[in-house]
Amino acid sequence: MVLNGRTSSLSELKAPTFGWRHLQCLMICIGLTAAFAMRVNMSVAVVAMMDNKAANPDFPEYHWSEKTKARVLSSFFSGYVFTQVPGGILARRFGGKVPLLCSFTISSILAILTPLGVSIGGWKLLCFMRFLQGFGQGVTTPSIHTLIAKWSPVEERSSLGTYCYSGIQLGTVTILASSGVLASSSLGWPSLFYIPGGVGLLWAVAWIIWGANSPSECRNISAAERTLIEESLKCSVEQEERKSKLSTPWRKIFTSAPFLVILLAHCANSWCFWTLLTQIPSYMKSVLGKDIKSNALLSALPYLTMFLLGLALCPIAKYLEKNNYLSATMSRKLFNTIGLWVPAVTLIGLGYITREQADLAVILLTLTVGINSAVHFGFQVNHIDLTPNFAGTLVGLTNGISHVVSAMAPLLVGYVVTDTKNPDQWRIIFFVAAFISFAGNLLFILFGTTKVQPWNDEQVVQTHEMKPLRETNVEPNHAKNQSVL
Repeated sequence: MVLNGRTSSLSELKAPTFGWRHLQCLMICIGLTAAFAMRVNMSVAVVAMMDNKAANPDFPEYHWSEKTKARVLSSFFSGYVFTQVPGGILARRFGGKVPLLCSFTISSILAILTPLGVSIGGWKLLCFMRFLQGFGQGVTTPSIHTLIAKWSPVEERSSLGTYCYSGIQLGTVTILASSGVLASSSLGWPSLFYIPGGVGLLWAVAWIIWGANSPSECRNISAAERTLIEESLKCSVEQEERKSKLSTPWRKIFTSAPFLVILLAHCANSWCFWTLLTQIPSYMKSVLGKDIKSNALLSALPYLTMFLLGLALCPIAKYLEKNNYLSATMSRKLFNTIGLWVPAVTLIGLGYITREQADLAVILLTLTVGINSAVHFGFQVNHIDLTPNFAGTLVGLTNGISHVVSAMAPLLVGYVVTDTKNPDQWRIIFFVAAFISFAGNLLFILFGTTKVQPWNDEQVVQTHEMKPLRETNVEPNHAKNQSVL
């Protein structure tokens, strides 16, 4: 590379401490915060909508059965699954910026219109609007994974990916913690839809200005940071264009054992995560006897713990991998085991909790959800390990199929928990989630890997494990890859 008339090696270039790759992660994190607030708000809003006298009697109250409530809660996932795979294909072909922009914009508009929709068409129109909202958000994860694959150096992949996805917990915490106050305020439960929808629209404007598909498309990135990323990923503009034209090896993907175990681990995690996320407010109210304000704060506590633990584990995971204390494969399996097997144990304990042990129930719920943040260093980034070229497509497949499973979770609660105050019925729900969580991680331990698969690139004939940039031999001057900046 030639800088100001002289040749410079990669080692002579110093990337900024906070660069454009970090700004992209920050923007994605904020966008996910708003998106998940729009996704989770129904879990708490439906409690206020069905028992509004306890919150704000100035707004309408709806008398729905538990089965109807279950349909409302699962309708988002029913739409979410349809755009996962198309979202991955679009993100790989055209980049992740525009699909992510469209996703959050559509979801924000629908969130703002939700109170009007339910007043006009009741629960049926509400389900349809939630279906459309899920349909719009279906491209979110494939787009984000595609962006992470383009923007993160190999040895920063776990940490930058976790920073991006920490928006999930941040959005969940924000909406759950504020729901009691908002539902009881003069704005009432409609504010649970108006506020995150408005934030999402503001984010869309900022994303248009600062978002970018890759370092090569970012005009403001420094030469040092672009070189750091591209040398680590061994990519260039020409290579990116060539990779975007590769045909998706569908048959090889669906016959790949490493991919299939990611899929099963993802399904297991989604079942456990969404069972708790959609049902904790109801469980707090019915079994533990918490009012809507204390319910909101206690429901948010597990996700606040998850957010903080995720950030705390980032430097630990990076340190272990960067200093070769753990191979990438062992690191993925270790953190995935922590994230899925510890919750399996605590869910079984949760099944035996009574109303008199409310404090212990809160502790177990907090531990169950909080420790689950470790999966961000497990199967969550394993898609990129297996195939950087098709990471968006892979995550679209696993996310789509896993959310079919997620849609079944609240439906199962609706059919099993006919008496919401009966802890024995809730025990069945917790035991099912524990078994699924245990089985999903067991298969990941047995068959999971971080080796790049042969079908990642038509030119690759052997599997190999991606190594951090510092471990590769990079010659100071690449005559064939020189460019004038």
